[in-house]
Amino acid sequence: MNNTHHTTDFHATHFGFEEVAQQHKHEKVREVFDRVANRYDLMNDLMSAGMHHLWKQRLIDAVRPTPSMHLLDVAGGTGDIAFRFLKRGGCHVTISDINEEMLKVGRARAIDAGMDVRRMTWLPANAEELPCHDASFDAYTVSFGIRNMTYLDKVLSEAYRSLKMGGHFLCLEFSMPTHSWLQRIYDAYSFRVIPALGEKIADDRASYQYLVESIRQFPKPEAFMQLMRDAGFARVQATPMSGGLVVMYSGWKV
Repeated sequence: MNNTHHTTDFHATHFGFEEVAQQHKHEKVREVFDRVANRYDLMNDLMSAGMHHLWKQRLIDAVRPTPSMHLLDVAGGTGDIAFRFLKRGGCHVTISDINEEMLKVGRARAIDAGMDVRRMTWLPANAEELPCHDASFDAYTVSFGIRNMTYLDKVLSEAYRSLKMGGHFLCLEFSMPTHSWLQRIYDAYSFRVIPALGEKIADDRASYQYLVESIRQFPKPEAFMQLMRDAGFARVQATPMSGGLVVMYSGWKV
């Protein structure tokens, strides 16, 4: 069952390679990020050999922050995208995350970094049901978080609703490499090294095993682009990076 559709007669979805009841996935994902919140940024550095900084910088380049721009960054609890956006001249950022532990880490990081917290709003929220008015934001970003969400159609519909006319949707997500030789290396690294790192650094092998598996369950780029179009987005594009390990998706509300 693809996680992008939901019906009244089938109530299962995937949690990594495990099949779970749809209503339980949110809680299971929340438990994962409760456990990894304090080591999340360190683990990102280790798992990607620092490459995630370059991917996120390209995302901010595509956002093109301006002094009047209000950004909604979803699943952005630790503040990585938000801080970059403000440093590049954005006006205000709303950081939304379903996981309050991640938001706590982000707020602490913002204070430690001397960020202007008056330009930041921290919003505990489910991306499928955003507590915001229609047409509230100039741009919407989600970085390596959308694959953890249950109903992608709802998430994308809410993204479209929350954007102003002319607003820009941008999503970074892991994908599978385009070259077979790289895919073999990536599979070995993913299933052998990343869970072992999780066990050693975060004392949590299971959470990182889930994160590796969740990448394999996310729709292929063409399928995700179609979901974006179905939600109303135009000028939809997918830009592969690092040999296809990561894809940046872009769409506009026009």
